[in-house]
Amino acid sequence: MSKKPGLRQGPLSERCLHLCIDMQRLFGLGSPWHTPWMERVLPVVERLVAAHPDRTVFTRFIPARRPGEGHGTWKRYYESWSEMTLEALPPGQTELLPELARFAPPARVLDKTVYSPWLDGALDRLLQEREADTLIISGAETDVCVLAAVLGAVDRGYRVVVPMDAICSSSDRTHDALLTLYNERYGQQIETADSEEILRAWA
Repeated sequence: MSKKPGLRQGPLSERCLHLCIDMQRLFGLGSPWHTPWMERVLPVVERLVAAHPDRTVFTRFIPARRPGEGHGTWKRYYESWSEMTLEALPPGQTELLPELARFAPPARVLDKTVYSPWLDGALDRLLQEREADTLIISGAETDVCVLAAVLGAVDRGYRVVVPMDAICSSSDRTHDALLTLYNERYGQQIETADSEEILRAWA
């Protein structure tokens, strides 16, 4: 059933954490993986982080070291993207954008080598230690790594809040399709709202 955007389940508690996905130099201006909207949403993401840096977890996508590494289709992927392997990238490309890196610490940083941040168990353990019950999920890209983070959080039973103005993609069409999907198919488990409403509710 279709749901309108907004925080239908009310205010966000002290057990709410912000999971910020892959806001890195790797996807910034000048990179072959440049996500054009990233510059536009960065100030919004920065406001969310600044509100509660101690309740923020950043993820970083770490590519294979060299072409041919990786399991299954990932091996072929890095043969196609040889210039994006660690041995080919300039130093510092996997780091967070400077505007966000300044918040860590107290924000935590977790690395991953695939789209999902859930596979190695580190994120699960951190959230359990913090007794989290809700995740605000921002970052890049809406239809790739953010999608993997959102669906993993749904599977684990978290209340999931997606700030519509703090996620970005290289494709308008699939970005819009994902927001439609969340509202029309996941209305009981995913709430979409603008960042200002989220910040007001995140006491």
